[in-house]
Amino acid sequence: MPKDIHLTAADIRSLRAENPKLRIRDFATQHGLSEAAVLDAHIGQGVTPITADLTTALAQVPRFGKVMALTRNEHVVSEVHGVYGEYRAGERAGMILSRPIDMRYFPRHFVRAYAVERHTDEGPRHSLQFFDHSGDAMHKVHLTGASDASIWQDVVETLRVDFRPADYEPRPLPEAPKENYDKADRLREQWAAMTDTHQFLGLVDRLKMNRLGAYRVAGAPYVRQLDTGAVMEALEQAALREVPVMTFVGNQGCIQIHSGAPQNIKVMGPWFNILDNGFNLHLRTDPIAEVYAVEKPTRRGMAVSVEAFDAMGELILQIFGVRTREEDHYAGWNDIVRALPNAAVAV
Repeated sequence: MPKDIHLTAADIRSLRAENPKLRIRDFATQHGLSEAAVLDAHIGQGVTPITADLTTALAQVPRFGKVMALTRNEHVVSEVHGVYGEYRAGERAGMILSRPIDMRYFPRHFVRAYAVERHTDEGPRHSLQFFDHSGDAMHKVHLTGASDASIWQDVVETLRVDFRPADYEPRPLPEAPKENYDKADRLREQWAAMTDTHQFLGLVDRLKMNRLGAYRVAGAPYVRQLDTGAVMEALEQAALREVPVMTFVGNQGCIQIHSGAPQNIKVMGPWFNILDNGFNLHLRTDPIAEVYAVEKPTRRGMAVSVEAFDAMGELILQIFGVRTREEDHYAGWNDIVRALPNAAVAV
């Protein structure tokens, strides 16, 4: 139960006024609140409820021009600057396929949204923010100095909805690894028959496993457990060799993909940062518990990835080589992955 569940909206505003520069996520965690609950307390004070329907909301974002897309989970943040392309809605998932804004959305997790205007020492800051049933942020769109902020109020009025107070659900626990060694042979047979990486989750679900459980079971030649520092080493080598990679950062509501060779890497304590023009990645390294090199067959060759998980079995991020029209792998990336060190003690 949240420790400060008794706080009124006025209490939250008062506490926030005492810590205006603290990041909202950190403030919410400090007081046992969700981010969305903090915003609820500020309705009418720079915060406006807007529709969480992605087809409607994301249709407005290209009007701003260049913005910053932010997607995160507990351990990693991806920030990509660019212009949003057309949102393509699907039955279960939607997508934006433009570059550099390359997104996959799962709309059922988008239940509340807000237009947020904050006044800072550097001037006003504007963003559209989307949340799930637990009040956790799924995705945020931040205007920058390159955005057209003159249309902000028009967009807000277009998307505005009535405020509906809500009780937020407890955050669901991550699904534990589901392993089934009795079906190891069937897993490897069906793995070998894959022709597209998108077949993988359906395959393991049919075998009553999940991603991490299947990786633990499959073993060579498709999966190799790596040292927990392999993620950082892979990105450092990609920067050194100028090898383009695709970083996948996501949560239950969306996945944000960035393609390009890392350039400016900075390590600050437990944080591994890529601070490139147009792309920032902030990865907390100490929660990394398991890392795997994974090869999945496709019609265009092997898709090779490095994937990191935390101690609860939750996926932190995935890294692939940038695909070409002809192949689902990139020779330079494959060389990097082959040289990564194995785990000292495998799970």
